[in-house]
Amino acid sequence: MFDLKGFGDQLLAGTMVTIELALASLVVGLCLAILAATARLSDNWFARNIALAYTSVIRGIPELLTVLIIYFGSATAIMAVARLFGYDEYIEISPFVAGVIALGLTFGAYASEVFRGAIIAIPKGQREAGLTIGMSPLKIFWRITLPQVWRLALPGLGNLFLVLLKDTALISVVGLHDLMRKTTEAVSYSKEPFLFYSAAAFIYLALTILTMVFIHFMEKRNSRWGDK
Repeated sequence: MFDLKGFGDQLLAGTMVTIELALASLVVGLCLAILAATARLSDNWFARNIALAYTSVIRGIPELLTVLIIYFGSATAIMAVARLFGYDEYIEISPFVAGVIALGLTFGAYASEVFRGAIIAIPKGQREAGLTIGMSPLKIFWRITLPQVWRLALPGLGNLFLVLLKDTALISVVGLHDLMRKTTEAVSYSKEPFLFYSAAAFIYLALTILTMVFIHFMEKRNSRWGDK
């Protein structure tokens, strides 16, 4: 059993922040992914190219650089808008919000391709049948397409979430007190890097295993649903 020199509570607090960051980024990323995937498959030229530009740019930039750009760039943009209304005070975006935006953008860019592939895999005849009975395109998407998309996309989304969970460690560079940040602080005080980095590795591994178990459960459940 690890003797964490009194830093156990701090690592636990950092772990909770890491989990909150991962889940919040997942929600933002899923929303962006669905919008980007549907835009890529739409008949609207402008929407298609905006979605293509988003996915191409975000996937072409290292995650750490995305975090830094969002953290420092968002504050600059907000201050520029605020000055238009006569507000000259300094505005700082919180590391948590910057992390959610940066990781959500990254997850959304990659997940959009997973959703796009899942949508393409659904037979076009189902959409045509929906139109035949008078369903609107939006209703077809929510009632016919989306439920099947979740089942087809789940394995790919699960893998991307595992990457997202580990990428949360990047947000520590902008001051978020997540697991990685708390570990670094413990190392600086205790001068025992091997102990605390090993403890952090164990916690990340435990979170990954729990996530994989949950994903496996959801895949089996969706498989049973798909066989009915």
